[in-house]
Amino acid sequence: MEEKPIHIKFHNRQNPQSTFDIIDLDSVFRMKGLNHSPMNLHLVEFYLLLFIEEGEGQHTIDFTTYDYHKGALLTIRKDQIHKFHRSDTVKGKLLLFTDAFLVSYLEKLEAIKSLQLFNEIIGVPKIQLGEQEFEEVSQLIYRIWTEYFDSNDDYSQGIIRSELHILIAKLYRVKSNQNQVIHNRKYLSEFIAYQNLIEQHASQLTRVKDYADRLGMSTKTLNTVTQSIVHKSAKAFLDEIRTKQIKRLLINTSHSVKEIAFASGFEETTNFYKYFKRQVQKTPEQFRVTFL
Repeated sequence: MEEKPIHIKFHNRQNPQSTFDIIDLDSVFRMKGLNHSPMNLHLVEFYLLLFIEEGEGQHTIDFTTYDYHKGALLTIRKDQIHKFHRSDTVKGKLLLFTDAFLVSYLEKLEAIKSLQLFNEIIGVPKIQLGEQEFEEVSQLIYRIWTEYFDSNDDYSQGIIRSELHILIAKLYRVKSNQNQVIHNRKYLSEFIAYQNLIEQHASQLTRVKDYADRLGMSTKTLNTVTQSIVHKSAKAFLDEIRTKQIKRLLINTSHSVKEIAFASGFEETTNFYKYFKRQVQKTPEQFRVTFL
C-alpha cells in the first residue's frame, strides 16, 4: 500500500519554534498552499479547541456532524478525523497544540484530567457555554491571543501554557457541571491505560487477554474496569475502537477493502466483511460511499 492516509502534523507557520498556535477560524477557509483541504476529512496529530464567537455552522468529528452557534466549543484530540464546513457567518478562534506543549508540564493527575476534556469515549466533544462562561472563556482566549501576537517574548510560551491550562480546567468544570465527564471514578486511570493500548495496537492485538496481560490484570478485572467507566464489556470496547480505526481507513484513504482488512489484522477478507457488517450493519463499501 503506497498511499498514506491524510495525517496532518503540527506545523506552525507563524512561529515555527512553537508547539502552540492560535488562528482566526475564518482564515481556515482562505488558507492556500496546503496539501489537503480543511473541508475534507483528515486525521490530526495534535489537539484542537474550536471556539465559536458568533454565527453558526457545522463541524464533523470522526463520523458525527455537530451543529454549533455562538458559545459552542468543540474539542478534537490527537488521532481523530475531522473536517470543517465552510460558513460565511461564523467567527471564532482555533487553538492548536501538541500534547508535549501542555501535558509534559503537568502533574500526572492534572494531565489525566486535562486529556479527559478531549476524550470522546468518556464524554462528548461539544460544550455549550452559558453567558457568563462565554465571557470568561472569551477573556482567557483574548489574553492568549495578545500574549502570542503582541508580547511574544521569552516569557510568552510559559504564560500561554499557564493560560491554556486554566482554560482547560474551566472547560472541564463546565463539562462536570453539565454531567459530561467522569471524575473521581474508581478504575479511571486503568481504563485510560486500556484505551491507549487499544489505540496503539488494535491491528496487532485482537484479544482482550492480550491487553489484560500487558496491563497486569485478569480479563475479569479488565471487564470490571470497562463496565465501571463505559458500561460495556472489555470485548465490546475493544471492538468499538477497532471499528472506529477501520472506518478511518475507509474514509481517509483510497485503499482497497482487501488492503484495509490486512492492515486491520485480518488474514481473510471474508472474516473482515463479517466483522465489519456485524459492528456497523453495513458492508465496508456501503459505509465508504456514505462519506463520498
